[in-house]
Amino acid sequence: MHAGLETTGVIRHLLKAAVRRSKDTGFPSQNAPARTRRLNFPLEFAVLTKDVIRQVTGASGFLGSHIVAQLLENGYNVRGAARGLKVSEMRKSYTKFGDRFQVICIPDVSIGHFPEAFKDVDAVIHTAAPLASRADSMVLFQGALEGTRNIVRQAQMCGIKRIVLTSSLATVANLKGNFVEKLADMSFTDKDWYPVDKEKPLEGSTWDVYGAAKTLAEQEVWAFGEAHPDMDITTINPPFLYGPFAEGFTMPSPDYYALSTNLYIYRFLKSSSSFPVFPGYVDVRDVAKAHVLALTGPPSFSVGPKRVVISSPHGCVFKEIINLIREKRPTLEQRINKDTPPTFSIDRLAVDFARIEEVLGFKKEEFRSIEDTILDTVDSLLAFEKHWLGQGIKIDIPDM
Repeated sequence: MHAGLETTGVIRHLLKAAVRRSKDTGFPSQNAPARTRRLNFPLEFAVLTKDVIRQVTGASGFLGSHIVAQLLENGYNVRGAARGLKVSEMRKSYTKFGDRFQVICIPDVSIGHFPEAFKDVDAVIHTAAPLASRADSMVLFQGALEGTRNIVRQAQMCGIKRIVLTSSLATVANLKGNFVEKLADMSFTDKDWYPVDKEKPLEGSTWDVYGAAKTLAEQEVWAFGEAHPDMDITTINPPFLYGPFAEGFTMPSPDYYALSTNLYIYRFLKSSSSFPVFPGYVDVRDVAKAHVLALTGPPSFSVGPKRVVISSPHGCVFKEIINLIREKRPTLEQRINKDTPPTFSIDRLAVDFARIEEVLGFKKEEFRSIEDTILDTVDSLLAFEKHWLGQGIKIDIPDM
């Protein structure tokens, strides 16, 4: 069979399966207001304690490593899931926490059965997912749909009642086509859903496919939660993440796309390069904090489905970022991006900060400033750069 047809056939099978499960479990409509689907019955709600284990998938990633660090710093016991060489690297990074940190190798969260990962665990934070910038359509769908489904089901089978899922703004906003012109009129609330065309999920840009995959994955989680009302589910839906790398994030040699969305900031340090496609962002440390707070937030029966659309309250203007770097890091003057940055009708996303505080207890004024975010990101990137240059590795920041 032709490879392209075979891939399309597999994805079609995944989509049909998702639709079939949605009918069986009361799949929420894309257009239905999220908060109206409130649980109207008492839930036996267990208070989480710090002496048991929190499981974090994607623990070696940009966001996952911050979540692990914040959990450990707040006294929790953590079991991180990683793969390959990252397992040994993480063990070294968290040696100071002794037996409060464990790491387990899960090569692929989308397949297999790994009950040992969930032993003595009372909450799961699922962050593992392929990056849109480096995955083909099949990997995106397999990782987002099957990975999320497998983790949630196995957690439920092991008696785990609380799950926090890293979702994305891509499931909330219609970022198809030339969305930049529509930014000022777009809504970014827990009621909004990306309009997935289940008949043509592979059409459009990589970001279109990413939006479809993440949306279907998140909707599966909500459908699963409705079918299992004893579970308490929170999704965190951020835009681009910027910020420094956590101690547990290692990169002995350049793997530029593994820098995640920090690659957008790295391109500010190249004399001619592309800029981010829109201004929405949030500090990775704030998103990690949101995940940690979700572990002890109020139950769904008191606040409704906990779909948290999160973004920085601070404006992000690319020309101002250039000026900030030039002023605060003058030694970088010669390498700062000289291209003309794009402008947008908005400089921040109008998310519901009252809802964020209601669900997480995270106040608007507690978000980090853009100055701290950008400068800490730049310094963190330069620290990696210094290490690479010390090994004689040439730096070649990719444009796209």
